[in-house]
Amino acid sequence: MTLTHSSAGAEHRRRRVSRPGRAGVAFVAAYVVLLIAFGVVPTGYAIYFAFTNAEGGFTGFGNFMTTAQDFRFLPAVGHVALYLVFWLASLVVIVVGLALLLHRLASGGTSKALRFLFYIPGALAGAASVLVWLFMLDPTVSPVSSLLGAMGYDTFGEVIAPGHLPLLFTTIAFWTGAGGWIVVIYGALNNIPRDVMEAARIDGAGAWQTAWRVQIPMLRKWIVYMVILAFAGGAQLFVEPQLLSLASVGVAGRDYSLNQLSYDFAFQMNNINGAAAVSVELLVVSLSVAGLFVARSGFFDAE
Repeated sequence: MTLTHSSAGAEHRRRRVSRPGRAGVAFVAAYVVLLIAFGVVPTGYAIYFAFTNAEGGFTGFGNFMTTAQDFRFLPAVGHVALYLVFWLASLVVIVVGLALLLHRLASGGTSKALRFLFYIPGALAGAASVLVWLFMLDPTVSPVSSLLGAMGYDTFGEVIAPGHLPLLFTTIAFWTGAGGWIVVIYGALNNIPRDVMEAARIDGAGAWQTAWRVQIPMLRKWIVYMVILAFAGGAQLFVEPQLLSLASVGVAGRDYSLNQLSYDFAFQMNNINGAAAVSVELLVVSLSVAGLFVARSGFFDAE
């Protein structure tokens, strides 16, 4: 009788342990289905078009050469590269700095209010946020028209001059996306063991020394994660220059970014294969940069 009860208990424990595993598989399976449907299949479709012509014949790197020789390609690469420099630098410096500041204010209600305020702009979709900024940047209707006038800008065209676009796009992207990353980095700061912070305080480290020598090194993987996703999103710059181009009657240019150029190949020049080639190039660059950051940062190393 005792042996029977023992066997039954062991069987019950095995079932109880296996159930979370099955639940995890079910959750992952749902994600895998969506990943295949909206990630793997479209990627394979684009790769197929990138290496074929309109008749389906294999062209090797012909489409890549054709798009690279287009007079708009290199300027678009330069525009996106400059934007990425501004965008990533602002994220790493300002987001991490604000998260550290909020963490210092965590004892009061000020931190909660600021986190909420930072996150509000993220509720707007990309296109909606750009439309808000179109009003903000037009001196004739902007609520900060006096500030724009003091800076010497009296017309919308002056504000969105080509030389201002990388900074303007960075400002729009930061306003929309930085709040979410501030919350993420703030959460990572809360995971730093209290005894580590206490040890730094006992050793006489001030706020700056604690942030630079303790907190930021322990945030390294989170910062790398933020940079990887921000790079992938920034390389696909499209909504901001596209809407600005329409609003400014072409002042910004409809081929400012590589994604715009790909769109132009597909829907203005009826060259789907060239558009696919540009998209595959963006994919390769994003994956290469992600792989480089992961390898150099030890992203998956156990701590």
